[in-house]
Parts: sequence; C-alpha cells; structure tokens
Amino acid sequence: MTKAKKRHRRRRADIDTPTPPDIVQLIQSRFPLAPVRSVPEIRLHRAGPNSGLSRLADADASFGIPYWAHSWGGGLALARHVLDHPEAVAGKRVLDLGAGSGLVAIAAAMAGARDVIAADVDHYAVVATQLNARANSVVVSTVLGDLTGGAAPDVNVVLVGDLFYEAELARRVTGFLERCVAGGVRVLVGDPRRAFLPVQRLVLLAEYPGGDFGSGAASGTQMNAVYAFG
Repeated sequence: MTKAKKRHRRRRADIDTPTPPDIVQLIQSRFPLAPVRSVPEIRLHRAGPNSGLSRLADADASFGIPYWAHSWGGGLALARHVLDHPEAVAGKRVLDLGAGSGLVAIAAAMAGARDVIAADVDHYAVVATQLNARANSVVVSTVLGDLTGGAAPDVNVVLVGDLFYEAELARRVTGFLERCVAGGVRVLVGDPRRAFLPVQRLVLLAEYPGGDFGSGAASGTQMNAVYAFG
C-alpha cells in the first residue's frame, strides 16, 4: 500500500521497471532504514526529520506526496497478520495492490509465499519497494501501473492495505476485488475503518494496535483491522 495512494490513473503496467540510479541514491541517502513499529521484523526506508520532503517535491514535480515513506494503519495490520498467520500466503502466488513501501509484500515473502508481486502507480514507491525488499533479503517483483481496471490477476491471494480513503478510488478497487473473488482469488484487506471501506463485503478476521499515516509516531492505541473480502 502503495501502501502510494495517489494518482491511481490508468497507465500501462510495467513489470520490474528498471530502477533509476538517481532515485535509488535519493532514497538511500534521505530515507534511512528503520524497523517498522508493530512489525519490527521488517526494516524500511522511511521519512525522517532530515528527508527534506518539501524540497524534494519542489525539485521534482513527479515526486508528489511520498505516502510510501510513512506507516499506514491497514498495511501495518495486514503485514502483522501475514507474519502471524503464514498459512494465508505460504506456497502461494501473492499480489500486494497499492504496495507503497512494499511492507505487506515483504511480509508475504518472509511468510513463505511462492511468488510476490507488488504493484503501485508511483515510481518512487516501486523503487522504494525494490530497495526495501533487498534490505530484508527477500525477492519481490514490482509492477508500475494501475491494475484496478483490468481482469483478475493470475495469483492465489491479493493483499490490499489502505486503498479506501477516497470515494472514486474505493469504487475502482472494490470492483477489481470483486473480479478477483469471482475468479477464485482470496482477498485480504487491511484498513483502520476509513470512510469508503466496503464494509458490506468484508468479514473481520483480526484487529491489531498501531498508528496510522498522519496520526503521529506516538499514536499506538488505535486498532487497525484485517478483513476477508467476499
């Protein structure tokens, strides 16, 4: 998720897009690796006091809002759930939709998934996912593009964290997940109960304490949920 969570406009899906050296250097130099709260088994390149986000946005119009550089509640819960319940993904082909930093994809790989694909519309998020996967010694394939307009992918499990914060995005994601379920794909959703979550399609599986994007690092009492989509 992805999580980069903006500009989910449709574009061609590029499998394993080459990593631009300048973006690699930028992420490695300005976004230090650190353990993830509530999922300390995983380290990610994350925004810190010296990342200079506003300056980066001014220098590169494509930089946008670096959602991938922050923790999101649904992704935290979903990654925790996958690590605690590896049978959900072990031996399976898995897609992390709206992967953001790659947190959930990395958790799936660590839990024994046979293949893991991380998809996001943000080029910086895709590069961050590649770097984060390497830092955690797992293999994750990446896709740059919006998959929500297409058919159900050739996977066994789709993992979705934090993609229900805008009405139009939620509508597209819900339609895509409906096609996945109709095609026999299991779908797990992580979300802190945002406004556009399709609750009528969800079955609560578990809740985990943790913060959320914009809630502050000290906010750890909020409960983030994991659901089965059906």
